Amino acid sequence: MILSIVLSCWLIHPIHISVTEIQHNEKNKSLEIISRIFIDDLELSIRSSTQNANLDLLHPGDGLTTDKLVSEYLRTHLRVIVDGKAARINYLAHEIDDLTLVCYLEIESVRKLKSIEVTNSVIQETHDDQSNLVHVTYGGPVKSMRLTRNKPSGKLDFEK
Repeated sequence: MILSIVLSCWLIHPIHISVTEIQHNEKNKSLEIISRIFIDDLELSIRSSTQNANLDLLHPGDGLTTDKLVSEYLRTHLRVIVDGKAARINYLAHEIDDLTLVCYLEIESVRKLKSIEVTNSVIQETHDDQSNLVHVTYGGPVKSMRLTRNKPSGKLDFEK
């Protein structure tokens, strides 16, 4: 009985969340970023930003590709500042994992990390209850932050 009530509530009020993992690769001197976003929510946001109500994100047609649409969207909704300087995020690829689009990104030339500031406003223009979790791994335990429409940016310090 309780399970059916919980499932009913979840169907009425779905979870609006993304998870972004940022990990320092000491060997490559880079930040490797994996962002997991629900496909249907991302499609709604990209439809709105492109003003194309019939867009199918996974099969866009008209010379468009999923990678092009997603990379352009992320360029305006995901920003990283490393040690006080805006970082260039390179979009590498995506894959589909069940209901999520898994995006692979990278920031090159990061030898050390004193601080990182992340702005992640993905889907927040579509769902006001969207939460974007960011987990950063650098030389110790994972540090995390929850970014919302009211607080789309957060900063983590790694200096000892």
